[in-house]
Order: sequence, then structure tokens, then C-alpha cells
Amino acid sequence: MVIKGKIIAILTAIFSKEISVIFIASLPVFELRAAIPIGILKFHLPLIKVYLLSILGNLLPVIPLLLLFKYSFHRLENIKIIGKFFRWWFSNARKRSMVVEKWGFLGLVCFVSIPLPITGAWTGTVVATLLDMKIRKSFAGIATGVLIAGIIVIILSVLGKIGLEAIR
Repeated sequence: MVIKGKIIAILTAIFSKEISVIFIASLPVFELRAAIPIGILKFHLPLIKVYLLSILGNLLPVIPLLLLFKYSFHRLENIKIIGKFFRWWFSNARKRSMVVEKWGFLGLVCFVSIPLPITGAWTGTVVATLLDMKIRKSFAGIATGVLIAGIIVIILSVLGKIGLEAIR
């Protein structure tokens, strides 16, 4: 939690709140699961603006990642410094990819739309690559999942904000 706080503090010192939301949403692990609550609860930005900025940020790395993984997927595991991380990430994605393997496009949408750790757009690109899905179909499934996840996180953030206000 301390590292996340430091990253957010650095971003907001350098960039506007809007650019910070886009950047946070584009980061692995954070994605829109962090960008939306930060945009709503910390930055006090309008819901629609936060939603759209988070979607944009979360989708920015998807095409580059799909292309990177398509052409150098197995090479990444053999890079000395970061290979261990990629082996761990790819292994976790393989374990969680059963729903995508069974349901294809709809499975990818469901996988990405569940706003939990080790799901989302970044891991969705790994799963799509593991299952050798076409890039256009992968992007469409990931984008649809991101749109749904954004709605879920907006609802949870608004409920959390209402809960915090009720406690005060």
C-alpha cells in the first residue's frame, strides 16, 4: 500500500489529475481497479470523466502487449533479469485461463471484466496469446471486458463513497 501511495503522489506532483488517472489505469496490477476509486474518492473528478479516462488508460497498452506477446512470448521467459517474473505471470495466467479456453471470446470478456487481482486487460492479453486468439478478436474481448469492469468498479466506488460519508 505504501508503494501505491508513493506512485500516486509522484504522478499527481508531475501530471494533472486526469493524466494521472489515465496513467494509473495503464499500469499492470493497478489498472482501472485503482484508477477509478482514486479518480472518484481522491481526485473528486466526475464519474463519467473518470470512467472514460480509466477505460482509455486501461486499453492503451493492450495492442502493444498483444503484438509483443504474439511475436516474442516465449523469449520473455528467458530474459535473465525479468524472466522469473514472466514465468510466474504466464503460469498464473495458464491456471486461470480455463474459462477462456472453454468459452472463447465470451470467456475472455468474463475473465477481463472481473475486477480482481490477476485478471484484467494485462493478464487478458497473456491468456489470449496462450490460447492463440487472433489479435482483433482478443482486443474486442478485452475491450468489452474492460468496459464491464469499469462499470462494476464505478458502482463499488460510489457505494464506498456513500459508505464513507455515512460513517462521518
